[in-house]
Amino acid sequence: MDTVRYVTAERVAHLTLDRPDALNALTPDQRDHVIHLLGEASADPGIGAVVITGTGRGFCAGADLRGSGTTAERVPGDVARTIRLGAQRLVAAVLDCEKPVIAAVNGTAAGLGAHLALACDLVLAAESARFIEVFVRRGLVPDGGGAYLLPRLIGPHRAKELMFFGDALSAPEAERLGLVNRVVPDADLPKTARDWATRLATGPTRALALTKHLVHTSLDTDRTTAFAAEAAAQEINMTTRDAQEGVRAFVERRNPEFLGR
Repeated sequence: MDTVRYVTAERVAHLTLDRPDALNALTPDQRDHVIHLLGEASADPGIGAVVITGTGRGFCAGADLRGSGTTAERVPGDVARTIRLGAQRLVAAVLDCEKPVIAAVNGTAAGLGAHLALACDLVLAAESARFIEVFVRRGLVPDGGGAYLLPRLIGPHRAKELMFFGDALSAPEAERLGLVNRVVPDADLPKTARDWATRLATGPTRALALTKHLVHTSLDTDRTTAFAAEAAAQEINMTTRDAQEGVRAFVERRNPEFLGR
């Protein structure tokens, strides 16, 4: 699909939304293709990290509602099914990806586009980027996991402020709130994202996947369960080649050479 570019280099998968005339708003076909590509990257042992970005002035303006049949008669359950199989499945594909996913937010990230970025493991933002919880402007309830993601990132009061008012949040403001890891000049965004992704891709892939899983599940569980999951993850990870190499390199006082296995 030519509106979603997918290139791999140096163990990094670069996924670029390429509909600049529509601020990279996602059609259902594009959304499903992105889900498919994330699944492929997750399962590919040759991939160690993923970068998601956009072209033009927008990262992603959310779901493309044109031609969505918003005025058509619906049967009860249609909307819930559409959200479950669409926006929620997209965000879940990012959260469940077994590789670190970096959002390189080059411009406006609105609605589902904002949630796509915030679901990523690390978020880099260009100085010109903006994050907008646009749903209230349309009289809609936030979807795509927004009410799940935002309170966990910045707390319920801040999350409600963003969702109730729908004001545009600048990149520096997003960084101050903790939604963004780092803000960089627009021209530096691609290189910074590439550098971060390359560093992750040369790391212990399975250990990173287990770490990602532990962090995500810890937010919804008690200490006893979290500690048990941590011990189990370490047990699993110690069977990997990278873990054994890491310990051996420490004993031998040299830098480890990880292979992602």
